[in-house]
Amino acid sequence: MLDFTWKVFCMTGNVDTYLLYKEVEKQDEVPDFEEGSQEDEQQPTH
Repeated sequence: MLDFTWKVFCMTGNVDTYLLYKEVEKQDEVPDFEEGSQEDEQQPTH
């Protein structure tokens, strides 16, 4: 998705597309801790 939004921005110069690109870029940098915690809860304890 990141590459797609960048290519659309380069082709159109649309500022909204650039802002979307930056939001997608930020989301890719943030690790998703919720998924990791759910995996820990699902593992049986001995």
